[in-house]
Amino acid sequence: MIGRREVITLFGGAAAWPIAARAQQINQMRRIGVLIGSASVGAEDIDGRARADAFVQGLQQLGWTEGRNVSIDYRWGTGGAEDIRRKAEELVALAPDVLLTSGAASVAPLLQATRRIPIVFAGVVDPVGGGFVESLARPGGNASGFMQFEYSLAGKWLELLKQVAPGVTRAAVLRDAGITAGTGQFAVIQSVAPSIGIDVRPVNMRDLGEMERAVEGFARSGNGGLVVTASALTVSHRDLIVGLAARYRLPAVYYRRTFAAAGGLISYGADVVDQFRRAAGYVDRILKGENPADLPVQAPTKYELVINLKTAKALGLEVPPTLLARADEVIE
Repeated sequence: MIGRREVITLFGGAAAWPIAARAQQINQMRRIGVLIGSASVGAEDIDGRARADAFVQGLQQLGWTEGRNVSIDYRWGTGGAEDIRRKAEELVALAPDVLLTSGAASVAPLLQATRRIPIVFAGVVDPVGGGFVESLARPGGNASGFMQFEYSLAGKWLELLKQVAPGVTRAAVLRDAGITAGTGQFAVIQSVAPSIGIDVRPVNMRDLGEMERAVEGFARSGNGGLVVTASALTVSHRDLIVGLAARYRLPAVYYRRTFAAAGGLISYGADVVDQFRRAAGYVDRILKGENPADLPVQAPTKYELVINLKTAKALGLEVPPTLLARADEVIE
């Protein structure tokens, strides 16, 4: 029996058709555009490829097979604003049925390029503050997806720094002060610092030379550590940041696994690969006729703690057994 709930409305219009047409959607060739920021060399970036593969696997579980009923166009951003903007425009020009991306630095240029094509995002820290959605429950526009984390997580990074390096009494917080997420993350870290016994100071990322000098000067006083907050700038300058921490022997906590894999001491944050797998569900729903304006932005359901023991040994740190027992991955 066909009920009222089995009738769907076209996105952007008032026309409707029976659910039989919706069932046929999966047998038609549809087009998806994917914009992925890369920390290294485009499609060869291991982290970016893992996210793309997870998305494709998620689609396959929902009945979408590349080359049979869906085609996927990829663009890989280097982290530079102009490069990402150009690739966003390239994807929009292809007129896909839906777009997938991650991070505020990629969502913004896609929204500038189109307010018509549905956009699914993953790994965005503050989609409301960034102006991408009207609210988490009712996005209201052509974009929805998955938050990278809630601001409260930033306080956990400072706690982890104290656990892995009890001698730390000072922390430099690397952030992008030009985005709301940079301000929000530092505010949380600053609010919990007194209870942990660590003095914190912000280090802005906009001028790399100034950032390097600030870290060098900070390291001279001793008993210091680093907290690296989430932003496109920290991703694109991952190797530089990890290198600075090693050069000045600063214990550092990062928000994403890719930093620990590159030699960083410890990372804790949402499993972004899992978010891309979940994003396939939203893409599936949109391809079947649902409106992104009605799909609530979701918080992460899976977090990962990664510890690099090789880096800990190089810093002369002994990671507490209780912390090792909590780790999802230990790099030796």
